[in-house]
Parts: sequence; structure tokens; C-alpha cells
Amino acid sequence: MLGQARPPLAGEGFTVTATHCPLSSLADDVAAVRRVIDMQDGPVLLVGHSWGGAVITQAGNTPEVRGLLYIAAGAPDSGQSFNQWWTEYPTAPGAAEIKPYGDDRVALTIDGFRQHFAQDLPTDEIELLHATQGPFAPTSNDEPIATAAWRTKPNWFVCGEHDEMLLIQLEQDTASRMQAKTLVLSSSHVPMISHPSEVADFIAQAAQELD
Repeated sequence: MLGQARPPLAGEGFTVTATHCPLSSLADDVAAVRRVIDMQDGPVLLVGHSWGGAVITQAGNTPEVRGLLYIAAGAPDSGQSFNQWWTEYPTAPGAAEIKPYGDDRVALTIDGFRQHFAQDLPTDEIELLHATQGPFAPTSNDEPIATAAWRTKPNWFVCGEHDEMLLIQLEQDTASRMQAKTLVLSSSHVPMISHPSEVADFIAQAAQELD
């Protein structure tokens, strides 16, 4: 059997747990994250990508969460929904490739992944992301955040300079409003995949600052 290198953060001694969100509503996704938080043995740094930023903004209000890190992610304020968060900015190019998926879900087309979501990745990785995406309930975007955890907890933000799902100006303005420590990468909407080492180092640094 061939050996494989451990993921960067696990290799540095961090416990890393991914939450499988149902993507059915903000409330359901927050509940899923809080179940994972309850299973941890120590303090937690929540990391959220894209829609996941809204989820950690609400889920991060539990005492175990010491900080929040956003990767090309939404970060609505208290009383604000995801749709309200980005309403004053131009529509991102990738939005046109979000299509109905059944009666109450949407999904991004393969062209959306190729041209706007992960345009800096190899073809096989793009196709894998498309094949494994979770269809999303768009009504979630209208659910307001009750209390934005970033208002009271340390936070960090990774911006994708060539993000065509959430525009760079929106990300940078959001990071500035949050007074987040910010990393800007020359990446698409998935900097954690196209620039894994830089993002992992940024997460590790954030976690160490919370000690």
C-alpha cells in the first residue's frame, strides 16, 4: 500500500472536522455545525467557504468557538440575510450558471464550474467538484442572521482576486467592515483548492493566535 501525506493542518497537530450541511436552510445548516462543535474536545476555530460563511456567522455564537475564518465567503451582519449582504454589488458572472435543480433546489452547471467557480483548477478537479456539489435551497439566502458572531470574536478572511461567484470588491469590503486579518490570493472562488498551502498556513496562524 502506498503511503499518503497527511493533510497540512492535521500534520501540524490540529484536529480537523468537516461538517456535512444539508443545504436545506440556514437553520438546518447551523444546527449541523453546532452538532460538530459539541463533539470537539477543545476550543474551535470555525472555517467557512462561500455560503458557509453565513453559516459560521450564526453558528459561531457558541462559547466553544474562539474565532471565525472566512474563505471567499459571505458574512452578513446581524439582522441581515445573504441576499441583503450582497444586494448593493453587481451580479457576479457565475450567477447566470446557477440553474433549477428539481422544485426547490439550485445547482451550478458544469460551464459555471469551468468558467467562474474553479477556472484555475485542472479539468479533472473541476469535473469532480461539479459531480459532488450539493444542490442548494435558494430560500436559505433570505433567512437573516440573528447575531453575527464576527462582531464579538476574532476573524480572518481569505479573498479570491479572480472570484467570479463572489466579487473581490465585495469580499474586500466585507473583510474591512469586519476588521478581519486578510489574505488576498490570485485565485478563483476556491482558493483553498488552488492555493492549499497558503490557505492552510493562514488557518494555522489564526489558530495559533487564539491560543
